[in-house]
Amino acid sequence: MKILFISHNRLGDAVLSTGLLQHLVRRYPDARLTIACGPVPAPLLALAPNVERVLVMEKARLAGHWLHLWRQTVARRWDLVVDLRASLLAWLLWAEQRRVLRPNGNDLHRVRHAAAVLHLPEPPAPELWLRPEHTGAAVAHLPTGTPILALGPTANWGGKQWPIERFSALAHRLIAPDGLFPGARVAVFGAANERPAAQPLLDGLPAGQLVDLIGRINLPEVLACLQRSDFFIGNDSGLMHMAAAAAIPTLGLFGPSRDELYGPWGDKTASVRTDRDFDDICNDPAYDYRKQDSWMLTLSVDKAEAAARSLWAKVAETAG
Repeated sequence: MKILFISHNRLGDAVLSTGLLQHLVRRYPDARLTIACGPVPAPLLALAPNVERVLVMEKARLAGHWLHLWRQTVARRWDLVVDLRASLLAWLLWAEQRRVLRPNGNDLHRVRHAAAVLHLPEPPAPELWLRPEHTGAAVAHLPTGTPILALGPTANWGGKQWPIERFSALAHRLIAPDGLFPGARVAVFGAANERPAAQPLLDGLPAGQLVDLIGRINLPEVLACLQRSDFFIGNDSGLMHMAAAAAIPTLGLFGPSRDELYGPWGDKTASVRTDRDFDDICNDPAYDYRKQDSWMLTLSVDKAEAAARSLWAKVAETAG
């Protein structure tokens, strides 16, 4: 069986749809998968079982990336095309079955919205995959012996980024002798181009406890390192969704995005948002998505710490 799975360009959206991909693998264990997606999530999705090809969609002028994808896929007869981008492509290919996600899912969490394309009553949770070389690299970066607090202090837009000095203050509280993770190492994640934004956090953490992973490891190794971490705190980002998929306690920080739609998914996750809700922020006369000013200022360190402690207590109670 030949399946074309058209996933997303953004990392977070792609991760949230991986439960659907795993569902297809389990339902059709002999299927040969071709995945089309953006360049950022491609290294992760390529590790899914039964993947024959990954077609990387580099954005081009006048939607030229869709034309390029059509040329790469039109010669094959597909048994199933699953299109999560609500494009016309599925209708322009020779396919036995087509499942195209309706774009009007604004009242559903994105995991539930993705599951609707196959009419699944229960949404499959996101899952990600690794190879032994990735887990081996993670052991080298994060050897056992000390708890690891993982931080994702950046985001793809400045408006969603909690002030970096508050990340530093929260980290210091959590690794203090009376904190949740006394003496823990702090692993800081991010892309290479995000280093300037994260540098004050790196400079402020105790050198002996800092594990600086910004721009130093590839995406599958990031996932493997997250799996070795004890707790993750980060802005609304693809990294946050990777941490949740890694099944570690994950606290997402929200302001100018909807946590009810994009919050981390799973039993070990929680969201904490600013004192202002999404509509209040977006209706502010000063709101401008083209600017990089943070809209996370009404989320205090006290509130974030309380949310972290509450999540940790919930996870401990469930485990007990």
